[in-house]
Amino acid sequence: MILTRKYLGIMADSHDNLEMIRKAVKFFNEKQVSAVLYAGDLVSPINVKGFTELEAPLHLVFGNNEGDRITIKEWFVKQGANVCGDFGTLDIEDLHIALLHGINEEEIEALAASGNFDLIVRGHTHQAGSHMIGNTRVINPGETAGVLTGKATVALVDPLTKETEIIEL
Repeated sequence: MILTRKYLGIMADSHDNLEMIRKAVKFFNEKQVSAVLYAGDLVSPINVKGFTELEAPLHLVFGNNEGDRITIKEWFVKQGANVCGDFGTLDIEDLHIALLHGINEEEIEALAASGNFDLIVRGHTHQAGSHMIGNTRVINPGETAGVLTGKATVALVDPLTKETEIIEL
């Protein structure tokens, strides 16, 4: 029997770019990820529609640019998404995960240094990257929108090794 490894999909900072949200969803469906983690800055409720075709469970937090959080939450809940508010703790694929937008760098460092999490998933800076602090992997998938850096990116994480790949859409 051949076992296929299930990755976690990570995205953030789509900033009203519905076309790139749909592209990310298509990519995650093709990769058959076990879950998608969204680290904030969807911006307006209309973008919730970009996730309707997502085949994996969606977990998300708000960023600093969400306008109508009430409608965004209502629409995502109707789709079955887990809306964590400003901060979420998740247990997925035997990983304890902190999910946040990541406005405060000291907060990110303290969460990672605490050793309480296997992964810290964050956004905000639009800078894609992944690094270790102790045994905790800190991941920023970059910006799905592709407007500030010129690169629309998402990330895949191997839950067994915590290795991360940044993917340009």
